[in-house]
Amino acid sequence: MYFDFALNSPTIWVFFALVLFLLVLGYFGIHKKIAGSLDARADKIRAELDEARSLREEAQALLASYQRKQKEAEEQADSIVKQARHDAEIMATNARKDLAERLERRAEQAEAKIATAEAQAMAEVKAKAAEMALNAAEKLIRSGTTSEDHAKLVKDGIAQMGKVLN
Repeated sequence: MYFDFALNSPTIWVFFALVLFLLVLGYFGIHKKIAGSLDARADKIRAELDEARSLREEAQALLASYQRKQKEAEEQADSIVKQARHDAEIMATNARKDLAERLERRAEQAEAKIATAEAQAMAEVKAKAAEMALNAAEKLIRSGTTSEDHAKLVKDGIAQMGKVLN
């Protein structure tokens, strides 16, 4: 590149104007104000970075706390589920035992009812047989019949008794 240093060249005048402008700025201390402004901005950015770092550490601590709480909640939920299963097994065992006891009591009650009905039926049969025997004896006594008639009456009574019992 070629520069012409003649005084009638506009490049020289622009150069002198620039140097003069920079000297005026230096005289009024603009460079100090610019440096101070840049330092203030750097301090502000440094403070923001420190604050961001502390916020990040706080967020990490909070995250760790929530993770611990979540783990504790999961462990508590697991223990609740285990306890519920254990309680359900105990309740099922008790229910089976109660059902077996009730069935056994009902079977005993049914057997007792059957025995009572059987005893009652036997008593009714005996009462009917006794009644029929009395009727036959009364007929024998009232009729003055012979021994052949007695045998016939006994056979008829036994036949009637068979019909009544069946």
